Amino acid sequence: MALKTTELHPKFGKIIHDVDLSEVSKTHLYPEIRALFDAHSALLFPAQSMDDAAHTRLAKLFGPLENRDAMAAGRDVEFNVSPVSNETADGGVTDAEDLHTLNLQSNMLWHTDSTFLPTPALVNILTAKVVPSTGGQTELASTRVGWAEMPEDLKAPFRDAILWHRLSHSRAKVSAELAALNTMTKWPDRPWRAIWRNPVTDEEALFIASHAFAIEGLGLKEGEALIDQAVAFCTRPENVYSHNWQVGDVLIWDERATLHRGQPWPYQEPRTLMSICCSVTPADGLASVKLF
Repeated sequence: MALKTTELHPKFGKIIHDVDLSEVSKTHLYPEIRALFDAHSALLFPAQSMDDAAHTRLAKLFGPLENRDAMAAGRDVEFNVSPVSNETADGGVTDAEDLHTLNLQSNMLWHTDSTFLPTPALVNILTAKVVPSTGGQTELASTRVGWAEMPEDLKAPFRDAILWHRLSHSRAKVSAELAALNTMTKWPDRPWRAIWRNPVTDEEALFIASHAFAIEGLGLKEGEALIDQAVAFCTRPENVYSHNWQVGDVLIWDERATLHRGQPWPYQEPRTLMSICCSVTPADGLASVKLF
């Protein structure tokens, strides 16, 4: 079945129309969606009505659900869909200077989810439940496009490079107190090769994030400067898609080939997105970045 699509951004991504994600199954529409995902890296499904159960069913089609609590505990822990939200249980919102809000603000750095975990993420499936009156966009940039367009003098240090990733590194850019929390320091530094080759399209993407703090074999300052230059090149304004959320929107992107960040909003207003990441499997090209 050919899905009806239009352009998300001139260089990457598709908007998929007239699909009810709650009806997608392994044999119905998912093969077509997965092909578009591999080819275009980002997919937008407007005006969905997806509860946690439907969200979880869809995510399982992409791969194992990423359960950080289970990873940290080393045992089975019940999976719950993760809210990306400043709402509190009593119906209020967290203060602008609260560590929880500061952690949300750290997501406003260009990043790739889960590069600090034992197994990186394949996909993030994000849906909007509560949107503020203004701001709060999610922005995407293709590191496949960025890598293809990158000048050779900037490419060269990354061709056979190993990048080291640390969650507290990105959090320290926002707050030293936030970076010192056990939730930020409990993950050991994680090395990944810098180039991820998609096994379906055979295209390369730069696997990079705000969590990346060093390039193997280079001094810390030199390596961090090169990482910053590469991220800046991939996220030039003309290469960025900025999504203005409407309740029900579902945005899906390929973590192997996409940087993303949030944008600020009036923090006295609630904003809630629900997120599920799925972990990569060997079939997703993990061997191209895995060291051992």
